[in-house]
Amino acid sequence: MRSSHSTARVSARFDDPNLVAYGGLAPVVRLAERCGLPRLAGQLIRLPKNRDGTGAFAAAKLMTLIAGMVAGADSIDDMDRLRHGAMGKLFGGVRAPSTLGSFLRSFTHGHVKQLHAVARRFLPELAAHTPLLLGIDTVAYVDLDDTIKRTYGYAKQGTGYGYNKVKGLNALLAVVSTPMAAPVIAASRLRKGATNSVRGAASFAAEAIRAARACGAGGLVVLRADSAFYAAEVIAACRSLGAKFSITVRMNASVKKAIATIDEDAWRPIKYPKAVWDQEEQCWISDAEIAEVTYTAFTSKPKKQQVTARLIVRRVKRLNPDAAPQGQGELFTLYRYHAAFTDSPLPLVEAEADHRRHAVVEQVIADVKGGPFAHAPSGDFQANAAWLALAACAFNLTRAAGTLAGTFHAKATTTTLRDHLINAPARLARSARKLTLHLPEHWPWKEAFDNLFAAVHAPPQAA
Repeated sequence: MRSSHSTARVSARFDDPNLVAYGGLAPVVRLAERCGLPRLAGQLIRLPKNRDGTGAFAAAKLMTLIAGMVAGADSIDDMDRLRHGAMGKLFGGVRAPSTLGSFLRSFTHGHVKQLHAVARRFLPELAAHTPLLLGIDTVAYVDLDDTIKRTYGYAKQGTGYGYNKVKGLNALLAVVSTPMAAPVIAASRLRKGATNSVRGAASFAAEAIRAARACGAGGLVVLRADSAFYAAEVIAACRSLGAKFSITVRMNASVKKAIATIDEDAWRPIKYPKAVWDQEEQCWISDAEIAEVTYTAFTSKPKKQQVTARLIVRRVKRLNPDAAPQGQGELFTLYRYHAAFTDSPLPLVEAEADHRRHAVVEQVIADVKGGPFAHAPSGDFQANAAWLALAACAFNLTRAAGTLAGTFHAKATTTTLRDHLINAPARLARSARKLTLHLPEHWPWKEAFDNLFAAVHAPPQAA
C-alpha cells in the first residue's frame, strides 16, 4: 500500500456538514429507545430542579452519556465527539460536555441508587428484545469480582490503597451469562479504594441474582466467585434466593485437613483443553487431578450459619518439590491444591470446569476498564459512581446490538463491536422527507450492520 498522489496534490479540510463518524450509533440509540431507556430514566431519576437547570432533562443527558460511551468516550470532555458534522441532524437533544459534567456532579448517593434501578430494569428489556441471554431459562451463571481503578493525585474523593496495593477506587461488578451467551453486567458498585472485597457482597450478590431472575433465569442459577467472597453471608444470600454457589476457598487448616482425608484412589486425572498459567510456579500447566469431599464451612459461627456442601479439589504436581513452603507435610510438598466450595448438582468434572469459567468476569472487567471506565473522570465520588453505572448500561447496550448483528458479533469484545459496527462513517442525505445514511462501499462488516439496522427499524412485534 502506498500514497496515490504527491503531497502537493493532497489537502485536508473539515468542512462537510453532512458527515458523521459514528453511523452505527443510529441503530444502537434506536435499540435503547425501543427498550425504554429514556422512559426509565425519566421515571426513576429525580434530581432537584436547580435554577441552573442541572437536574432538568435527565433522560436526554443520560442518553447522551451512554451514546458517547458506546462511541468510545472515556471522559467527560470526550462527549464532544457527539457534536460534529451532521450529528445534530441525526440525533436530537445532544448535550454539551460542560452540561453533562454538571449533571454528574449533582448526583448524591440516593440518585446513584436511582441510576442502578434504571440499569436493573433496562437489562431485562434488552434480554426481551434481543437474543442477549440465550438459554437463560435453563442455566445461568452469576459471577462476582472487584477491581481497583488506579487514580493519580489527591483530587479524587474516596481513593485509597486496595487489596493489590494500588491507589484508586474499588469497582464491584456482577455479570450474568449462560453456556450459549456472553456475559453482561447485572449490577455494579463503586466503593472506596481501601474497601474490603467482601464488604456489602451479600446484598450485592442478592441484587445480581434477582437481576438474572428478572431476565428469565428460571432454571439452575449458580453464583461463582473467588476466595475474597468466601463468606457465610454471601452463601446465605444465594440460598435464600434459590441459587447455587461455587466459591474458591483459601488453603486454611480446616480445608487442608479435609483434603488430607481424600483417598488416593479418589483422584481423577483431567487434561485441560488449554493450558493454564500457574502464578505460584510461574509456568503453564495442562495436567491435573480432581477429587471431592464433603466439607462443613464456617464451623466457628453459630450452627444455623454453618454450611455443609462439596469441596471440589484440584491438585497439580509441583515441578520443584524442594521449593515448597516448609511445614506443609508430605502431601502438600508434592502437590499444589486449589479448592472450591459448592453445592452445584453437576457431576464432579462438569462442576470443576464450570467453576474455572468464573474467569469470564475478568474479561468484562478488562473490557470496561479499557473503555468507558478507563478513567474515573471526576473528582466527585458520586459522579464517578454514576459514571460506572452508565458504563455498565453502555456495555450491555453494545453487547445487545452485537447479538442482533450476527453470531460472531454476539460474543465479540466492545472494541471489536465499536470498530465493526459503531465507527462506520456515513454521509447524510435527505430526500422526500426521508433521511438516508450513505456508508462506505465494500465495508467489510456490511452484512452485520444491515442485520442490526433492519432489526431495530422493523415494526415492533405485537405483545
